[in-house]
Amino acid sequence: MELSIVIPIYNEADSVNKLYNELKSSLDSLGRSYEIIAVDDGSSDKTFEKLSELHHKDSTFKVIQFRRNFGQTAAMSAGFDAAQGDVIVTLDADLQNPPSQIPKLLAEMEKGDFDIVSGWRQKRHDGFLRKLLSRQANRMIGWLTDVKLHDYGCSLKAYRKEVIKDIRLYGELHRFIPAVASQVGARITEVPVEHRSREFGKSKYGFSRILRVFLDLFLLKFLLTYSKRPIHFFGWWGLLSSGIGLIIAVYLAFVRIVLQESIGNRPLLIMSVLLMVLGVQFIMMGILGEITIRTYYESQGKKIYNTRKQLL
Repeated sequence: MELSIVIPIYNEADSVNKLYNELKSSLDSLGRSYEIIAVDDGSSDKTFEKLSELHHKDSTFKVIQFRRNFGQTAAMSAGFDAAQGDVIVTLDADLQNPPSQIPKLLAEMEKGDFDIVSGWRQKRHDGFLRKLLSRQANRMIGWLTDVKLHDYGCSLKAYRKEVIKDIRLYGELHRFIPAVASQVGARITEVPVEHRSREFGKSKYGFSRILRVFLDLFLLKFLLTYSKRPIHFFGWWGLLSSGIGLIIAVYLAFVRIVLQESIGNRPLLIMSVLLMVLGVQFIMMGILGEITIRTYYESQGKKIYNTRKQLL
């Protein structure tokens, strides 16, 4: 299998048939073996019924149905697990990114021998506020992860299977896959793609989703930077806290011994003790994190590195 198309779908009954027709037209023109994997994320409308009809008509069209709505990250993860293609392309079902753009991603991947090609919606047909928030979020993600992309939120992306197969997704991490993959040396680029106005259904994008994305972004920063060396994260905070506490303690000792003033009723004394205790706790958390990381890798035989090629 050369190509797998993974499509998370949630309450998109009106767009399913048009999506299928556009996909077939685009994929048949490529002359490659392919499969389409539609993941129904617990839809409450007639989405699954329409997907089932297409599956019975076309064996290349495969369907996974969730028992309830688990979210887009879970839907993509299920699609990745089921995909057999050497290249996996993800696509939203709302047709705002038309399937006709898939060949553009594949051509860019082959031209530069890239592992991930991300779509870039240069001319977005969304509201002003949504575009503004997205622009700021993309800048923040690029700053925190050192992977500069103009459009992390575009679901239209192409991945080589060997890069994506070992990545485990949680929360809203599906939009950060390029940043996660960069840690194993994935070569990443982006290409401008067409973006259309929504024709069917309504957007699932809301304020609560923005908050979840930002929280996951901070988690991602920790995972990318400190997941293999947690003592560096907790240790620095521990040393800082203990150091400030120690400086306060030295100052109080000077006040008590040299200036002969009482320090028993000073809030600084309590703060000094608390900061030093907190510092010790941070360092102990880092040590426990190191033990946990070693248990994780050694018990499962996992390696702390990834190879691209081996000429032995």
